[in-house]
Amino acid sequence: MTSEPTALQVRGLTKRFDRPAVDALDLTVRTGEFYALVGPNGAGKTTTLRMIAGLLPPDGGAISIFGIDALHDPVAAKQVMAWVSDEPMIYDKLTPEEYLEFVAGLWGIAPTRARNSARQLLISLGLEAHLGERCEGVSKGMRQKVALAGALIHDPRLIILDEPLTGLDAVSARHVKNLLGDRVRAGCTVIMTTHILEVAERMADRIGVIAAGRLIAEGTLAELRQMSGGTDHSLEELFIALVDPEAAAA
Repeated sequence: MTSEPTALQVRGLTKRFDRPAVDALDLTVRTGEFYALVGPNGAGKTTTLRMIAGLLPPDGGAISIFGIDALHDPVAAKQVMAWVSDEPMIYDKLTPEEYLEFVAGLWGIAPTRARNSARQLLISLGLEAHLGERCEGVSKGMRQKVALAGALIHDPRLIILDEPLTGLDAVSARHVKNLLGDRVRAGCTVIMTTHILEVAERMADRIGVIAAGRLIAEGTLAELRQMSGGTDHSLEELFIALVDPEAAAA
């Protein structure tokens, strides 16, 4: 019996702009886990995810998604993943239902199945009262949820999210967290960046801390605590100790 391939494996991933944004990064995300990538502003989180999603070419390194070489076969890699940015782009003149059915059509999903899946996703995100409204009239938080639903319409195995809770109120954030939790329990893999450390602490199976384009610590919350020599530190305390030792000592 062969084991399922690792959901995501990154080796030596590198990207330079004026300076190294991602510096020979190695990262492994296991199949079926919720992985949170945290770090200070400018640490390379979004650049890393954009390269994994195939939106930005790396200067070096390798990306494997469920055993697919994402740099040599990007179409096959994209078919098993979803990408949601913190500034989603959706078609303003369509309603949420129409947008999801349009995206489903691009994936070749049958119309009847597309309609059922679209309605189910939108209702699970608390958008049932807005199904017939054009997207141009909804709030930023609602647009974020419509974009997330559109990304999930083809049932991806790997979900990549860049700050998915930005702009969401507490109720909307709960809808998103519940949906992501359901997907992970169903066997999907989620990798997410967030500045809300409490979300990473509560939701993630493992947490990676990135600074200056490199992974400087990784593990479960208990493992990160063990590395720091404490047993009751919050993720915020661990994070500050890792990325700003002077502030932690003050």
